[in-house]
Amino acid sequence: MTEPADLTPFILQGTRDLAALVALESVSAQGRMLPETAAAVTRLLEAEGFTVRQYPGQVAPLLVAEAGEGPATLLIYNHYDVQPEAPLDLWNSPPFTLTERDGRLYGRGASDDKGEFVSRLAAVRALRARHGGQLPLRVRWLIEGEEEVGSPSLAAFVEQHAEELKADGCWWEFGGVSEDGRPVISLGLKGIVCLELGCRTADSDLHSSLGAAIDNPLYRLSKAVASLRDDSGRVTIPGFYDGIHPPSSADSQAAAALPDVRGAVQQSYGVRGFLGNADAGEYNRRMNFEPALNINGFHGGYGDAGSKTVLPASGFVKLDFRLVPGQEPERIVKLLRAHLDAQHLSDIEITELESHEHAARTDVAHPFVQAALQAARSSYGSEPVVHPSSGGSGPMYPFMQHLGVACVAMGIGNVGGRVHAPNENIRVRDFESGVAFGVAFLEQLATGR
Repeated sequence: MTEPADLTPFILQGTRDLAALVALESVSAQGRMLPETAAAVTRLLEAEGFTVRQYPGQVAPLLVAEAGEGPATLLIYNHYDVQPEAPLDLWNSPPFTLTERDGRLYGRGASDDKGEFVSRLAAVRALRARHGGQLPLRVRWLIEGEEEVGSPSLAAFVEQHAEELKADGCWWEFGGVSEDGRPVISLGLKGIVCLELGCRTADSDLHSSLGAAIDNPLYRLSKAVASLRDDSGRVTIPGFYDGIHPPSSADSQAAAALPDVRGAVQQSYGVRGFLGNADAGEYNRRMNFEPALNINGFHGGYGDAGSKTVLPASGFVKLDFRLVPGQEPERIVKLLRAHLDAQHLSDIEITELESHEHAARTDVAHPFVQAALQAARSSYGSEPVVHPSSGGSGPMYPFMQHLGVACVAMGIGNVGGRVHAPNENIRVRDFESGVAFGVAFLEQLATGR
């Protein structure tokens, strides 16, 4: 294992960089401070010898950086935008001030994704110092500011700049460490479709007495939502599961070997239970290989204190589908429309939100994956936890489709990191270990051993 003292100055500098980046409120959903954050990231990269090119995106600039020379080329993907900080009253410290408490660093973006970016930059600094100021491999870095709004510019950009981004493999933007200190590596991501269902039955709200003769849009929406899945969580839209690629035996074995994290999830989020009373094996199988439907929000009518006897004129529901390899986002939308029509709910309008994303998954036997696993073993001194797929989504598919690269997600998150929620955090020890892993991984790729 790498001795922590070897990396102390780089870890301290990385922590200062992280504090400066967290202070920049780069909320892409609201268009806040995106050019300023892109400029700050550019300065950090240029200070380490990277040539940085900036390209316009639909929401925020995209950055492509390059430095180093050698027989191997590594592509790193990160993003500098963050989720909105609301609700503010649930934060125990200011969301845009990096705050240390009890061995953790709190702040919006501390984990997702500024902490990940900074930990990798610290590893690059340390490696350069070990090699007389030179990088012994070529590092290409793609950093966007639109990931939290669905990366609307990224797929076309990767296709158009495939030659500029060519590499032997891609180090993805996130990853984690288990409660007992083992590195957690993911080799894929689920796809996603974000939608809004809307219903209107009148031009204005009505007295609720008219509910005896006029239909209620919230009832119509409730009927629609209730028709989409059963109590076990299985989606009931005809054709939804058609064409799904089953996991390989190696993928299934990897998922079966995963630890039981249900207790940690319950403790972190106060979860009352799991669909179907899933045991550890079923929980891990679902998280890696099963698609899902999620209702994100149900809106309409009166919601303030007391009673208001109103028949709402309209309402809407926001939802997302998490998809697995073999499911086409566009086809899922068509199947949803056909299903609603068959349920005599043709008045329910479907609005597609943000960009759809396909699922993607890398073979665990790929040499790039094996190099990452070896670096994780050497830096953490323990066997990695390997997820064939993350339960979350992201724009990995264009990288595999247009660049043909294997993708590995390994980083500094933790099961109690509260990503996208108030009190987002990383553990200080995981940041330190992440820098050590980065050095070992870069060395492994540069030397082949």
